[in-house]
Amino acid sequence: MSNEIERLSDPGLPEHQHRATDIDPVAEKKAERQVALYFALSAVGTIVFVYSYIFVPITSFVFVPILGSTNTHQLLLGLGLAFSLLFIGIGAIHWAKQLMPDNEVIAERHELRSPKDERDDFVATVKERAGAAGLGRRSLIKRSLGLSLGLVGLAPLVLLRDLGPLPAKQLETTNWAKGVRLLTDPGDRPIKATDLEVGAVAQVLPELGAGVERTLSSIGKDAVLLIRLRPEEFRLSAERLSWTYQGIIAFSKICSHMGCAVALYEQQTKHLLCPCHQSTFDVPQAAKVIFGPSARPLPQLAITVDKDGYLVAQKPFNEPVGPSFWERSS
Repeated sequence: MSNEIERLSDPGLPEHQHRATDIDPVAEKKAERQVALYFALSAVGTIVFVYSYIFVPITSFVFVPILGSTNTHQLLLGLGLAFSLLFIGIGAIHWAKQLMPDNEVIAERHELRSPKDERDDFVATVKERAGAAGLGRRSLIKRSLGLSLGLVGLAPLVLLRDLGPLPAKQLETTNWAKGVRLLTDPGDRPIKATDLEVGAVAQVLPELGAGVERTLSSIGKDAVLLIRLRPEEFRLSAERLSWTYQGIIAFSKICSHMGCAVALYEQQTKHLLCPCHQSTFDVPQAAKVIFGPSARPLPQLAITVDKDGYLVAQKPFNEPVGPSFWERSS
């Protein structure tokens, strides 16, 4: 019984088994080359990632036996970054297991906060062990690790390419200009004032010149709502009233809060509503905000008619359409 108690109180440690790299210089050198190889493979993975991101077309496809036809661009991006991080980890683990110091120590339990002299000793020990790890004298590992980590650090910098180019004035301009006809959407037919009854609403887009293609981005900025009221129902300034024609007023369909489509019109209250966050705009007061989170009225498009009686724009919008952005003052 006493022997059992003694064994449990001090079980001891098994005899330390030395690694081949601790006693054989050839094995040590081999392990060092293996670690360097892993770091070099990591660097190759990063190069594949960067090359794929810049030079491999997004529309290219390749057949993979397990996956079938898959996007080459995405496949190489994933494999490149995966191998880059994988081989850094493998190299670090192999380095720690084969080349870093393999001394077994027993540390007695102590208070959570050590005395100052012990903390100073700890700092000195860390510096000493860092030197013992061999980074300073193992130039091959140091160079390959530096190459691997350096290239991996480039990966997020390469992704910054997706943030550009800057939009410049693209957010401020639309296809509306003086004399541009209003076309029905859908249908692309010129519209006359007589086509709208009092209380009617129509969505229109600008007539584009020959060879100009209508894109999803341009539709998002160009969409306009036409609403016809009785002229006496407007509560507008003289300037804003001159932007209407026979009771027809035109506003951007894009909400000035978050860019949703303002698609609901209450004929009795003469309110336009955004279905996303319930911003409510009063049509007789030039789409003034009367409820909801939007901070600005809908931009108004000045309209008139051409010599053939079709509705046309007098000029572009009075302000940029859609939600506020960083180059705007509001």
